[in-house]
Amino acid sequence: MKSLLSILVVLVLSISVTAQNVPSPETYLGYKVGTRYTRHHKIVEYFNTVAKARPDMVKIESYGQTNEGRELMLAFVSSPENMQRLEAIRLNNLRIAGTTKDRAAPIVENAPAIVWLSYNVHGNEPSSSEAALLMIHALLDPSNSTTKEWLKNTVVVIDPCINPDGRDRYVNWFNSVVGKEMNAEPSSREHAEPWPGGRSNHYNFDLNRDWAWQTQVETQQRLKKYNAWLPQVHVDFHEQGYNEPYYFAPAAEPFHEVITPWQRDFQVLIGRNNASYFDKNGWLFFTKERFDLLYPSYGDTYPVYNGAIGMTYEQGGHSRGGLAVVNEDGDTLTLVDRATHHFTTGLSTVETASKHQQKLMNEFKKYFDDSRTGKIGEYKTYVLTSKDQNKLNAVIKLLDQNGIEWGTVSNKNFSGFNYFTGKQEAFADEGLHIAVSAAQPKAVLAKVLLEPRTVVTDSNTYDITTWSVPYAYGVKGYAIKERLDVSNDWKPTTVTPVNASYGLLIPYTSFNSAKVLAELLKQNVKVRFAEKPFKYGTKNYERGTLIVLKTSNASVNWAAITNAACIKHNVQADVVETGFMDQGSDMGSPDVKMISSAPKVALLTGEGTSSLGAGEVWHFFDKQLDYPLTLINANDIGRANLKNFNVLIVPDGFIRALSEKATSDRLKDFVRSGGKIVALENAVSLMASEWGLKQKTDKDDEKGEYLDVKKYGDRERSYLPNSIPGAIYKMDLDNTHPLGFGYPDFYYTLKQDATLYEFMKGGWNVGVLKKDAYVTGFAGYKVKSKLKDGMLFGVQDMGGGSVVYLSDNPLFRNFWENGKLLFTNAVFLAGQ
Repeated sequence: MKSLLSILVVLVLSISVTAQNVPSPETYLGYKVGTRYTRHHKIVEYFNTVAKARPDMVKIESYGQTNEGRELMLAFVSSPENMQRLEAIRLNNLRIAGTTKDRAAPIVENAPAIVWLSYNVHGNEPSSSEAALLMIHALLDPSNSTTKEWLKNTVVVIDPCINPDGRDRYVNWFNSVVGKEMNAEPSSREHAEPWPGGRSNHYNFDLNRDWAWQTQVETQQRLKKYNAWLPQVHVDFHEQGYNEPYYFAPAAEPFHEVITPWQRDFQVLIGRNNASYFDKNGWLFFTKERFDLLYPSYGDTYPVYNGAIGMTYEQGGHSRGGLAVVNEDGDTLTLVDRATHHFTTGLSTVETASKHQQKLMNEFKKYFDDSRTGKIGEYKTYVLTSKDQNKLNAVIKLLDQNGIEWGTVSNKNFSGFNYFTGKQEAFADEGLHIAVSAAQPKAVLAKVLLEPRTVVTDSNTYDITTWSVPYAYGVKGYAIKERLDVSNDWKPTTVTPVNASYGLLIPYTSFNSAKVLAELLKQNVKVRFAEKPFKYGTKNYERGTLIVLKTSNASVNWAAITNAACIKHNVQADVVETGFMDQGSDMGSPDVKMISSAPKVALLTGEGTSSLGAGEVWHFFDKQLDYPLTLINANDIGRANLKNFNVLIVPDGFIRALSEKATSDRLKDFVRSGGKIVALENAVSLMASEWGLKQKTDKDDEKGEYLDVKKYGDRERSYLPNSIPGAIYKMDLDNTHPLGFGYPDFYYTLKQDATLYEFMKGGWNVGVLKKDAYVTGFAGYKVKSKLKDGMLFGVQDMGGGSVVYLSDNPLFRNFWENGKLLFTNAVFLAGQ
């Protein structure tokens, strides 16, 4: 038997060798973390290096690539014993939640807690990825016996950079402007990041608003992994303005009502532990303010609605932090400071999870037990119905991406809250339906996404206050208080090609129809559309029906191209064998309009435009509509050759030239000569004075000499009567106008401001708000009183062209599914 001394000698030698094989970030990079910005590829290289040094404690997993081809990766870190059974731990965790098919398999309840740390979702909040380097080294460092104890009952998952494209955009810019020495003066150019900034991904999307909707490739790939693990604790690391101290949990009100007392209490527990370390170091922080837990698509709320303790940590700094900056207190904040603070809260969180591992696991199990047994919420079943399968398919895709179970009901004799009428009514089947039971593992997330009315306990929120799927997706829905039997017998219809010698008719009822239109135009097929309803044979066709005829298409294989496009986008075409209709306009009628050629579309972008607003349009064309788009810098609008384009899209932003006469005259010439402008959100406001639009004025009836006397202590809430951070309104829609084709005579719009326009006298008021248009979400009482009797969507004809005004955003974060057809109408149909 070896002596105790010889065992200790071997142990010391092995630690020494291991310590050399696990280099510190400073040793590997050649500089101290925080003294320079680390490019993404070096972060990836470091993680791979330490994983090769300690394969017994680390597993690296690549989960995809960004739009620009950068690697997305996760690091799983735990004790050697846990790492040997890592897959078993994952499967056991899913069995506890009930999200695996083998739910009857035995469960190990005293399992390691899973702590997931997400860094750098906003690319120009870069200190957290630097902290990730420190974190993985601290967990692996052989001399750190404390972290080794924590890893005995925890598995730590590290995503070192959620947004590599945005991070490198910021880091590469900063490295290109910083001098030999960093300059802490806030007015120095290294603290003034240019448009579009590194916050967003390649398509200028805010990935921190995309967790539930999963419109972006980074989110789609990441959420597959997240839902394959379902951690008990999740931290999303951020930065805020450099004058702000550090923020950590507990979060601010409002909390969504589904958040459990346990989730609230554990946030306090973690906050107190974080505070103990900050107090020892004399670092300032704040809690319970600003960052609430309501909107479901954040990196803190989405985990909360999936059974975790989800938290946001915010370090002061952001893009203006540079490597060092002097704040308003006269103190110099460095990147070293910022990374250290994030590193500290990360370690503190792992410590708290380890100390309370058993309680975490018990409460996690109870959370999902309550979900599966139907204890969540007032409504026990949600049923959505539509005539158009593609509208339901869009909802199904969302449910599937989030692991929400769905099916159908055989007994349709029930009543529920009708989302579209706001009343308790008997179910009316539109032809197809899907049902979601509230007795399932993802019951909480299902409730949050589907509930008709979100309870907002405090109106001082950080984001929109409503997002209910039936309104956002334009699908009729019922919320039922009884638990209905939901079975998995969905039978989707299939599209079949049809032989045609004269022509084809394509229903125009969903965004998929618009995709067919875009596909045909790209392939030089000339498409007509019906401005009025008609009947052919026994079937009625609505306004907007697409018509592809042999006439005018002799130069292309029109029938084969059309059939292929319809199959690709799941739209069934019908054969038409004559131009003579049984009712309504014949094929040669003036009411059948021709789109003779594919519109050439340009988008203003760059300085002056909202990067997020322009990004939504860019992503929509590139990734969803799959139609060519030319990006033009807004600063070049005075000299760009607009004759090369038919359609010019002006996104949200503050393009000053739009309100200047010279630019307006040039754009009017473009329109008069046959062009079309599609203006969104604030672009409409900027154009208003030069284009004859008038905003409705605020006629405040409040009077009194003390009206302006306000309390200083109420200053942070005094704006609320005039606030509307995101509420749903039911707009009256003129669906006889091409802008409204494919819709009923109403549309649910997401209002984010009080902007409303007087009715146009020389144009088409297609989308208007009348009295009592409010549906759900927070709107201050002054806003509510103003939002009536005005125009939101309109079309103004001018010479040979037109202007489409969309003062609300139909493409909001690209998850407002029901607005996509309307926006396509604006580009292709309106003004023909």
